[in-house]
Amino acid sequence: MANARYTKARTRFARGDIVWKAAGGDTIRAFLINSALYTPDLANDEFLSDIPVLSRAGNLGGTARGNAPALTLLDPDEGYVKSQDVTFTAIPGGTTLSLLLIFKDDGLADASSPLIALIDNGAGIPVTTNGTDIEIKWVLNRIFRV
Repeated sequence: MANARYTKARTRFARGDIVWKAAGGDTIRAFLINSALYTPDLANDEFLSDIPVLSRAGNLGGTARGNAPALTLLDPDEGYVKSQDVTFTAIPGGTTLSLLLIFKDDGLADASSPLIALIDNGAGIPVTTNGTDIEIKWVLNRIFRV
């Protein structure tokens, strides 16, 4: 799989249901996850709750939304959604994490927090955890083009 957007997220962007901007934008969060535990269905997966319980960075069980770092959004330009680099802190060791999942945290529940994108290649992905922080660096702060 190459870096991809969820089909329903594309519709949400087009309708203005996902607001990606520095001031007044939505809360966008990320997880590092193990691809061996999740087979993406980009056409049908819609919410965080559609992903089975799996070993998520910073969340080895429990409620997902509160354990994913929020991205520091930057205003889009040239069609690219942008963010400052993101750090996952003190990730337990011994797991290979090969997907970066980006989602909108609606502040309510996993069942209403829409999935946005999956990134499976880039600086720092995949990574084998060792108990330290993991920093994901975006090239020119660009995550993907809408």
